[in-house]
Amino acid sequence: MRILLVGAGGVGDAIAKIAARRSFFETMIVSDYDLGRAERSVAWITERHGDQGGRFVAAQIDASDAAAVERVAREHGATHVMNAVEPKFVPTIFAGALAAGADYLDMAMSLSQPHPTEPHALTGVKLGDEQFAAAAEWEAAGRLALVGMGVEPGLSDVFARYAADHLFSEIDELGTRDGANLVVRDDEGNEIFAPSFSIWTTIEECLNPPVVWEKDRGWFTTAPFSEPEVFEFPEGIGPVECVNVEHEEVLLMPRWVDAKRVTFKYGLGDEFIGILKTLNQLGLDRTAPVRVRSANGPVEVSPRDVVAAGLPDPATLGPRMTGKTCAGLWVTGTGVDGAPREVYLYHVADNEWTMAEYEAQCVVWQTALNPVIALELLATGAWSGAGVLGPEAFDARAFLDLMARPEADGGYGQPWGFEERTPAAV
Repeated sequence: MRILLVGAGGVGDAIAKIAARRSFFETMIVSDYDLGRAERSVAWITERHGDQGGRFVAAQIDASDAAAVERVAREHGATHVMNAVEPKFVPTIFAGALAAGADYLDMAMSLSQPHPTEPHALTGVKLGDEQFAAAAEWEAAGRLALVGMGVEPGLSDVFARYAADHLFSEIDELGTRDGANLVVRDDEGNEIFAPSFSIWTTIEECLNPPVVWEKDRGWFTTAPFSEPEVFEFPEGIGPVECVNVEHEEVLLMPRWVDAKRVTFKYGLGDEFIGILKTLNQLGLDRTAPVRVRSANGPVEVSPRDVVAAGLPDPATLGPRMTGKTCAGLWVTGTGVDGAPREVYLYHVADNEWTMAEYEAQCVVWQTALNPVIALELLATGAWSGAGVLGPEAFDARAFLDLMARPEADGGYGQPWGFEERTPAAV
């Protein structure tokens, strides 16, 4: 396996660092538009783990150009293209991988276009529709596009498959619930506003009307930040208010898992919600360029890109961050014994540990862990397929066993959590 990693930002850098401890692949080409970022990731690996026989190399790439992605993939003989950049680049990387004859993985799917604008009237192109429309082409080529293989989507979808196969005879709701108790501080120790993940992607997810799926209704939208609920997160995180957000799980899970309802709720907090609403009111969430003055004359710039440029790079926040982040799936329904059942399947990442082990903050590290596990399962043949498939299409037990097994025994040493719950506990 020869992996072209597109993007050496926070998540891409963490993917390379996690992969450096594994032996299932021959080469990883760490690429970025900014060659310096790719070189820094490779240098960190070389310093910590040695040259590894040149398994890691840096390359420059333009993710917005499908031909450039194809060219770099062919130059390095890539068998797999791992997309680790913002979802606006999905179409070009997706097309470039297929043209190069390589398999493809991503952690976020093609965007909804145009975005739904009225609650309960889901129109236009849904998340991932553009990729699923090409499924026959990928299948005919004998190539696999594994989409939504991060943590959410990704691990949450693996949990859905596991719950359906091993825990429930009938599922009422698959509810992804994400929360954290992370705090970022400035040099003086004061708490500051600094999103721990790409603000570009966060704006996209949170300001689009959320999508919900119901078996007797299909997909439909609700108002942004709707249906707030307080969810109790494990391992000391505690209660966090979560709200509906547009997310890939809702578009993926119903394709492979039988459930009556599928939702995604994210713990944002009042401050973050207020900031997002203000950005929307001011038009700073828009992606279409606007003409502005500069020292060198008028320039065209996207307001959302300006917001992203004005905030700290999430990859640099680790030393200023404390706390834990939790990704998980709350499942309700009927257990295999015929009795009502509710469980929360989850994984928690502690920023102190991820920084000490990988010099990567916990949110990007947790996202990066799962595609590396998936790549290893594909390399060993434990997972295989062709076409455009989500994580639900594969054996969940193989993934979760490899994830939880101690590193000394060939695993990743990341146990996943399991909590039986009752309605009063949620």
